[in-house]
Amino acid sequence: MSTQTQIRGESNRSANRKPHIVVKNLTMAYGSFVLMRDINFTVHHGDVFIIMGGSGCGKSTLLRHLIGLKEPAAGEVFYDDVNFTQADPQTRELMLRRFGILYQSGALWSSMTLAENIGLPIGEFTDLAPSQIREIAALKLALVGLGGFEDFYPNEISGGMQKRAGLARAMALDPEILFFDEPSAGLDPISSSLLDELILELRDSLGATVVVVTHELASIFAIGNNCVFLDADSRAQIAGGDPKDLLANSSDPRVRKFLTRGKDKGGRLNHHV
Repeated sequence: MSTQTQIRGESNRSANRKPHIVVKNLTMAYGSFVLMRDINFTVHHGDVFIIMGGSGCGKSTLLRHLIGLKEPAAGEVFYDDVNFTQADPQTRELMLRRFGILYQSGALWSSMTLAENIGLPIGEFTDLAPSQIREIAALKLALVGLGGFEDFYPNEISGGMQKRAGLARAMALDPEILFFDEPSAGLDPISSSLLDELILELRDSLGATVVVVTHELASIFAIGNNCVFLDADSRAQIAGGDPKDLLANSSDPRVRKFLTRGKDKGGRLNHHV
């Protein structure tokens, strides 16, 4: 089965899957300045959910709201029917342990080896022995194609490898939900495509739900089966659903302009946009 056929099948089954994340009437603000208002969407178990929109629309800010780094001005975020926004600190901490997060920079500690980076959250949240932690770290690195690189430092590997190492660390505690902030930023088209394939493989092998902030069209169409589209001018979400369906059926010129940018006259996607 091709990747595109697989994703279309996932999209068709979305309505039959249990909601994993539900955002209700979310308003994002910095003081009195409202960035986005009344955001509503549902992410189902197993989705690769894309947060997309033009520059300055609040994509990364929305991700920070989802993982509790920023509190909403209004509205709520639910995980499996549990209100994350209103949860007490202990409940929220337990919920956060179900998340794996890959930040845009990779956020690896330069003074630590890759194995030490991956082992850091394992050592913090489990009682495993150092030898067991290293064994798990080696396994996670192998899953992202970095077997044998346990004792390398981040500055000794390429940018694409650093992204994969960051992904291995995000998977350290076997999360239910993976959050990626611009995972392809700074990568060449080939490395970006390989990372997209890896994200799908890990989604399937882990049974995880994936939430991705990105503006890269190649990635949006390659991995996304659900999305929310944020518009900076109206300060609102203006579309949602399968990105491929939006491309085929949306009549909103803002959505069509975003999803067709970078295409040549023959309709082929320029992967450098």
